[in-house]
Amino acid sequence: MDSIIEVQRQTHEEIERFERALYILLSRNYQTHESKLQGEHKAAQILERIATRAASLKDLYEDESVRKAEIDSLSFSTEPNDLSEYYSRLAKVQEHHAKYPNSVVGALKLEIEAILAEPNQEGYEEYDEDPISLLFSGEEAYGRYLDLYAHHTAYNNLKSIGRRPGYLQYLDLLMGVKDGPVHSELPKEVRFARDFENYIKNLHSYLVSFVKKSQPLLDVHAAQEESKAEFEKSWEAGEMKDWEDTSEKNTVEGGSSGIWCVACQKHYSKQTVYDAHLTSKKHIKAAEKQSQSTTPVPNPNGPKDTPQATQPSNSRNRLHESALYCHLSSVLLVDLLPILNDSKSNVERRFSLTAREREQELLEQSKPQPAPAPSTTTGEEGEEEEEEERIYNPLKLPLGWDGKPIPYWLYKLHGLGVEYRCEICSDHVYMGRKNFDRHFQESRHAFGMRALGLPNTKHFHEITRIQDALTLAEKLKQEGRHEVFEQETMEELEDDEGNVYNRKTYEDLKKQGLI
Repeated sequence: MDSIIEVQRQTHEEIERFERALYILLSRNYQTHESKLQGEHKAAQILERIATRAASLKDLYEDESVRKAEIDSLSFSTEPNDLSEYYSRLAKVQEHHAKYPNSVVGALKLEIEAILAEPNQEGYEEYDEDPISLLFSGEEAYGRYLDLYAHHTAYNNLKSIGRRPGYLQYLDLLMGVKDGPVHSELPKEVRFARDFENYIKNLHSYLVSFVKKSQPLLDVHAAQEESKAEFEKSWEAGEMKDWEDTSEKNTVEGGSSGIWCVACQKHYSKQTVYDAHLTSKKHIKAAEKQSQSTTPVPNPNGPKDTPQATQPSNSRNRLHESALYCHLSSVLLVDLLPILNDSKSNVERRFSLTAREREQELLEQSKPQPAPAPSTTTGEEGEEEEEEERIYNPLKLPLGWDGKPIPYWLYKLHGLGVEYRCEICSDHVYMGRKNFDRHFQESRHAFGMRALGLPNTKHFHEITRIQDALTLAEKLKQEGRHEVFEQETMEELEDDEGNVYNRKTYEDLKKQGLI
């Protein structure tokens, strides 16, 4: 058995080595979403190892009796210079390390190197399939989107929800959690049913598992426990008005509404009827008989050993569970709102694709991503490249052909700070006079003119308002009619006999056969 002091020292060393490995993992600059998520899962594994060793180390420090016995055995027993125990232990240590030179430190070093290895480094283990990708479904796309199709089907199977929403409408309902608890739009008879309880529990369990997979460094259990404590406090204070069962308030003594007369052993639905029967001979005789009797008369509708007594408590427990999981799911959905919005956008994008485009997308996703090429630059060259990539542009000037901001004097010369708005181009803003003049011949402006039913000619240059363009088109139409009339009346033609007529008169006489 190893010395407890040596075990403590070895555990401290392992914790320090894991902390260094964790720092290396978290300080890396990951280029892709997949590599970042893989690094986070590795960091979570290292944190789990650190927590395990810290717990065992705590137990060793709390075991005072074993520590005291170990220290006493290392102390001088009889003579002041007795080192026999020390040399015997030293011989055991030397013998062990002679047989196993890399038993502890070497194994731990290899384990850490395997965790920190990248695809382009030695020691990286290649798998037939990425173990992290096996955690996600195809719809989740490596933790980018939520897969809620099964829960959407379960929601549509609930009774009395009215109109069955589509998948996009269902995502909109979940995104409404920012305005209130999830599914607060449903009526009480739906939320109080057992089917809804099963549905909301399954939804909560999926959200928790998705957060664990997509955010492994987040302590989701601690956050859920805090949310649960807040809910219990609000539930005990009676602040959950949406989850109050009003039918229980109308029950008296075990669930039957109205007033029970113990003497007559009869139930009365109204107070006035109960008060009227108190003066009857039958009630007076029954009351005298009850006063003479020593055994109490049981209430058949009372809470003692009847199913009516347990029904309100079971119903309240079910409401408590449903309300609790609704609250916990709402807290998770608020944190997942960006992913939920991305999921909706992805569904809308896939709806717009053809079957062939979807197949092509699946093929591209199935192809393994190429490993990043190792950097061949030195440290100084890499720092210079990073400095060149960081462009200092506080005035937000436009970029030139070389990818750098243009000079400020050139920016002022071309008037790139002046905005020109074109109503025909759907109120698009053009920066600078040059861009504004050029846009009249571009497709955006031409499309806007076609939408108005107007030709994109030079007459409409500099016209940016729709009303001005329509007015100009009407004016040009009238001027065109006037020019045609003048052309018909002013042009002169001569017949075979030498008579001169204007064009219109000449055509009329020719039609009549007079010329």
